[in-house]
Amino acid sequence: MKKRLLFIAAISSLLLSGCTAPQASQPAEYRQISTSEAKRLMDEHPEAVILDVRESDEFDAGHIPGAKLLPVGSVNEDTAAAVIPKKDSLVLVYCRSGRRSKLAAEALAGLGYSKVMEFGGIIDWPYDIE
Repeated sequence: MKKRLLFIAAISSLLLSGCTAPQASQPAEYRQISTSEAKRLMDEHPEAVILDVRESDEFDAGHIPGAKLLPVGSVNEDTAAAVIPKKDSLVLVYCRSGRRSKLAAEALAGLGYSKVMEFGGIIDWPYDIE
């Protein structure tokens, strides 16, 4: 009887150990950098995609030279591919203050873009805008 109870307990333990809750997936990764590092990367890598994730009226009011517009609310596989065709491109993301750029950078990393750098907002950009 004792052996039978031990056997049942052992089997139950094995069965229940397979029922653990799945681990939450890690958020997609991007790197946060300073505006000075972003400027250095822009100067050293003219092929880098400078991505403004504000709305079109904000972009029209002034943006970093060479920036492409992709509003954060419209980031998906298709819109990202239209602006950033290669997933291994260096992508430098900004918005007005840094909140939307973080969301967009995480979304892009989640879509498989491997070199996403987020540098905050244009309000902190000490260099030229157009």
